[in-house]
Amino acid sequence: MIDEKRAVALSSVIGAVFLTGLKLAVGLGTNSLGILSEAAHSGLDLGAALMTFFAVRISAKPADETHHYGHGKVEGFSALFEVLLLLVTCGYIIYEAVERITGKAAHVEVNVYSFAVMGISIVVDISRSTALSRVAKKYNSQALEADALHFSSDIWSSAVVIFGLIAYRYLGFPLADSIAALVVAILVIVVSIRLAVKTTDVLLDKAPQGMHQRIEEVVRGISGIDRMDALRVRSSGEKTFVDMRLTLASDLSFVEAHRIASTAERSISEIIPGADVMVHADPGKKPGPRAESGEKIYEILNDHQDLFRNYHDLSIVRHEDDYLVNMHLVMDGDQHIEDAHKICDHLEEDIKKSIPRAKVTIHMEPSGRGTGS
Repeated sequence: MIDEKRAVALSSVIGAVFLTGLKLAVGLGTNSLGILSEAAHSGLDLGAALMTFFAVRISAKPADETHHYGHGKVEGFSALFEVLLLLVTCGYIIYEAVERITGKAAHVEVNVYSFAVMGISIVVDISRSTALSRVAKKYNSQALEADALHFSSDIWSSAVVIFGLIAYRYLGFPLADSIAALVVAILVIVVSIRLAVKTTDVLLDKAPQGMHQRIEEVVRGISGIDRMDALRVRSSGEKTFVDMRLTLASDLSFVEAHRIASTAERSISEIIPGADVMVHADPGKKPGPRAESGEKIYEILNDHQDLFRNYHDLSIVRHEDDYLVNMHLVMDGDQHIEDAHKICDHLEEDIKKSIPRAKVTIHMEPSGRGTGS
């Protein structure tokens, strides 16, 4: 993997050296601003290719004591620096083109070498951009992707320069070369801005587009998971880090919870090859049988609160499948004992209807004693 990335980065450097020297020689010999702008473009591509080569080497280093997530961000910084270099070059090209368009005299000699160098450039750039793009996608490399974008833009800009040279020589349009240079600069600026936005997103840990939805779909398909409470996704070089917090179904054993978390990690790694996945599983907080029984008893007491003054010390104890219910019921002090017993029997009957296996004990107290609900 590392050898493939380094090899394609090194081939990019060699190609940039060749094209820069060739365009510079022909551009100076013909005084073509279009070709010279392409030479400057290729010169910066050479610097960018060198940065990419070293960035790929550094990013391959494993995590250490000071870089816990590895060194993948180096590729992002390399790509961003390439963008800054390109924008500076474009500024100079635009300045020189405007000078020539507005009256600065400049004779351009268009010959077979002018067309040959641009044709060779297109062939080399197609080969480089194809190889770089393939490896960049394979290893999710921002630095190699930046190089691929550069050389893709070189193909179009070289084609524009060729049209400018044709218009200059065969159509008698003296401003064609300068206009072609302007078009080249604008194309490079557009590509550079796109790359800058993408690189900045990576450096600011923006979640990869569509990744959140893909992970949610995978998690929804795993049985035993109630919901996903949190999800964080970030990229660093070719590595993707995924942290999530899941709430599992209640009453799961530790072994089952571990199995579900492992399944989630494995499923995410299948859609994001090589991902570093961390899953934190929380138990579900559904009400248990005791809580549900307590709610039923409270409802019964509230429905019959006109039959007694108050109640306190209500306790519900579950023993296997049985429930032991104890409470103190406060009655009017002048209430007949027989009526008080009927009220207790009525409450006990309703509780047992709601909770069939309940054993109910009700202690009666006259009002006037210390009570509390």
